[in-house]
Amino acid sequence: MCIWKQWKLPRTRLKRLRGLKVPEWPAYQTANTRRGCWWMVHTVGVKTAITKERLTNWGFYDLAAAYQSMHVNC
Repeated sequence: MCIWKQWKLPRTRLKRLRGLKVPEWPAYQTANTRRGCWWMVHTVGVKTAITKERLTNWGFYDLAAAYQSMHVNC
């Protein structure tokens, strides 16, 4: 959601989604909507562009994996 909020303008959203290999029409629809960021992060365009693997490659911390690693022995 934070990444989507950083892309404030529709043209920035379209450019970034196309850069992440989302097809043109779904990227256009996703970028130009006026729905809120919470709604948009659950769409197909954003889910295909921003995956869990990409987030970890970009340096974001996976909280679910950290929680599981700390509570394995409990």
